[in-house]
Amino acid sequence: MDFCLEEALASHSSQNEGRDEDKQMAEDSEASLSIDDVEENFGANDITRRVQELVEKIHNRRTSDENEIESFQQSLIDKVTEVCQQMKQDLCKVYEENNGEIQVKLMELTNVLEMCTKLHGELLEASQVLARLRDGLPSVAFGGTAQPMTD
Repeated sequence: MDFCLEEALASHSSQNEGRDEDKQMAEDSEASLSIDDVEENFGANDITRRVQELVEKIHNRRTSDENEIESFQQSLIDKVTEVCQQMKQDLCKVYEENNGEIQVKLMELTNVLEMCTKLHGELLEASQVLARLRDGLPSVAFGGTAQPMTD
């Protein structure tokens, strides 16, 4: 995922090489307002026009930079959306794989619970039979003899 971010940054930074506003403005100022030009065209209108051109160039570069940032932001949003979608798909695959295993375990658990319920019922039945047998047996006194049962 870092590779994608680095790739996007590299792409956008390569498009902006040589776009340093201060450096470019200084070069434009030197090119546009050299001393020879000022001496030849020494008029307030020419200076005003050239300053206005420089301001427009700066404004255009800033607008271009803003557009680049928005484009970069949209590229990142698109990439993040793509990665999230892939993660969702991967999670769904894992869930599907786990569902099969869970179904098998649930069936095993259901069978064990059914067996426990059956054994519990049999144990209760055996307990009741033993209780009836105990009630039907003659009592044995502490040191005495068993007494015959009379009906």
